[in-house]
Amino acid sequence: MITKRTDLTQNQNYTWIDCREIDKEDISILTDEYLISSELLADIMDADEQSRIEKEDDYTVIICRLPSAEEDEDKPLERTTIPLGIVLYPDKIITICRGDSVVIDDFARRRFRQCPVETKEGFVISILGRAALVYIRFLKYINRQKDLVEEQLHQSIMNYELIQLLQIQKSLVYLTTGLTDNEVLLEKLQKTPYFHLSSDEELEFLEDSITDNKQAIAMANIYSDILTGTMDAFASVIGNNMNVIMKRLTVISLSLMFPTFITGFFGMNVIIPGMDGRWAWIFLLALCAIAAIVGTIVISDRKNRSVIRAGLGEKRSKKKKEPRTPSEIKYLRRKQHTLEGDD
Repeated sequence: MITKRTDLTQNQNYTWIDCREIDKEDISILTDEYLISSELLADIMDADEQSRIEKEDDYTVIICRLPSAEEDEDKPLERTTIPLGIVLYPDKIITICRGDSVVIDDFARRRFRQCPVETKEGFVISILGRAALVYIRFLKYINRQKDLVEEQLHQSIMNYELIQLLQIQKSLVYLTTGLTDNEVLLEKLQKTPYFHLSSDEELEFLEDSITDNKQAIAMANIYSDILTGTMDAFASVIGNNMNVIMKRLTVISLSLMFPTFITGFFGMNVIIPGMDGRWAWIFLLALCAIAAIVGTIVISDRKNRSVIRAGLGEKRSKKKKEPRTPSEIKYLRRKQHTLEGDD
């Protein structure tokens, strides 16, 4: 969809041609009417294209990465980035995007403040500055969602919450990559000879955009490190819970080994006293139950822990033992005075 916009500001001296969600017909119009090369359009349509600035014969091309406005219903916490191509002509600007972006939508609806959009260069740095603010907003949203998922994981560790954390981690990777590419582009805009800023306001806004972009990169790195530590901690918890479950199953299987041994022994073709009795099976069941209980107590480490704790308690009580009778106290005081007198 190609739309011409000339109402960004009153002092606008160029025409903005907004091209979003373009199809084959739009590509042919851009190629035939505006003489944009098909190779450049192919680069802009590439989802993995990096940010850069190039100078052609008739126009200057700037490619940056913006947060995408598209959301997947199956992956609500996943945020991606898309490339935006900005083609600068002497009298117009053409923005080309394969999808839709929150940043471009804000400019189309004039939802921006204090952005120097009177010139073409100011419009470019306004898009990059707005993109940095949207990145920060997305990062704060992702961090809040991460905290909510962590609260759910503290109650019960389920696969759904773990998948949500993986989606958040994937979003952080996409956002960090886009911010890093834009940082390189912003530094090039300060040094390139074919991108001139005409006023101090534009220079100051460019510096503010660089600062906001660096802040967003720092936030993304911090959130990514925290999320990595959280994932490792929950992985350790899951492994520990699995070890506890396996331990219990091992104790149960070993406890059932004793009744199995008894029943197998009585099932052999040998003469055993009392085997012809009417109530011999009750004796056998009681013996199996006693063997299972005794085996569980022996195998389990609770008894060992209680013995160890009792032993440690006795040692501590011996170390902290103080005289309880007045005669012992007088004896110790008299002995202390005697030693001081000898000195």
